[in-house]
Amino acid sequence: MSAAGDVRSPLVTAVLREGLASALAQRVASVVCLVIVAGMCATVVLTSGRTVAAEAAVLATIDSAGTRTITVRADTGSGLDSTVLDRLAGVRGIAWLAAFGPALDTTNTAVVDGRRVPLRRAWGQDLHELTTPARSPVPGAAWASPAALAALGMPEAAGSVTPRTGGAALPVVGTLRVDQRLAALEPLLVHPVPDGTVGEVAVLVVITRAPDDVAPVAALVRTVLDVPDPATVSVTTSENLADLRAVVSGQLGSSGRGLVLLVLAASGVLVAAILHGLVMLRRRDYGRRRALGATRGLIVALVLTQTALPAAVGAALGCAGAALALAVLGDPVPAAGYLLALAVLATALAVLAAVVPAVTASRRDPLTELRVP
Repeated sequence: MSAAGDVRSPLVTAVLREGLASALAQRVASVVCLVIVAGMCATVVLTSGRTVAAEAAVLATIDSAGTRTITVRADTGSGLDSTVLDRLAGVRGIAWLAAFGPALDTTNTAVVDGRRVPLRRAWGQDLHELTTPARSPVPGAAWASPAALAALGMPEAAGSVTPRTGGAALPVVGTLRVDQRLAALEPLLVHPVPDGTVGEVAVLVVITRAPDDVAPVAALVRTVLDVPDPATVSVTTSENLADLRAVVSGQLGSSGRGLVLLVLAASGVLVAAILHGLVMLRRRDYGRRRALGATRGLIVALVLTQTALPAAVGAALGCAGAALALAVLGDPVPAAGYLLALAVLATALAVLAAVVPAVTASRRDPLTELRVP
């Protein structure tokens, strides 16, 4: 460690220690600063923070309905096949895509005249993401969703299904996790086919990276379907949901900004006024320190530290108390990141408000202040 580092570390420790001692000595000013910052944080959390949490909950609900989903349905004999995946591969706005063939009725091999469950051939590079736990496809085997397993009379993914039209039985070796992107296909029983196998596609599911990508990606999908008669395919999107998401996000996001700015500004003015009064009350102390050799930078550091310590405590108490109150009342609670950012911002604002009083204290003439009775 350099000599400058050796000197700087004890100096910082000394400033922190002296700032803490000054904050404890000036209890009234410190408590008032703490209460103002705590009240500021609590007010923001209970108003804007609650709005932000509600916005997140609403957007999560909208997103759960599939704001990024594009679904293509093709009639039998439309000419749409699995090569469409190759034409869409590498598109920047696509996060996930898969193709499913026409439904083929199957039954549990072990149950005579059992309930029919549709089996679909499936193509896609990321089909393993649908299984719980994630697993690679097994050649000549099928995956089933919990709803399909219940319909087949299989308590677990262990057994086989037989096509009603005849053919070899397919073992069921995995469980599918069906979310919003595939909910319309339930009960879902899929047979992942090997790479390079081309087959007829009845349903194409595309998930975009962001809701804003839905419209351009849907337009691109329509151009690459390559079917003789476009009337045999239909493309449905969540563009309306994406637009609704943008409107909700914009309205809720802007509603609390004005109040936050007002609360922060008022709190900053109050903290600055309190600290100015504290500096005037302690001008002899600062004059004495200057006469004993304290630099202006040291005086500024002492005042800022004396402000930062109670402000940090107040910010933590205000955010935690308001979050606890929201939780008790059953209202949406902002995320931990929001609370941490607010606490840091409130502390920084209090320190910023203390800059002018700190500079004023550092510029007092020591001889003049020591003559003041």
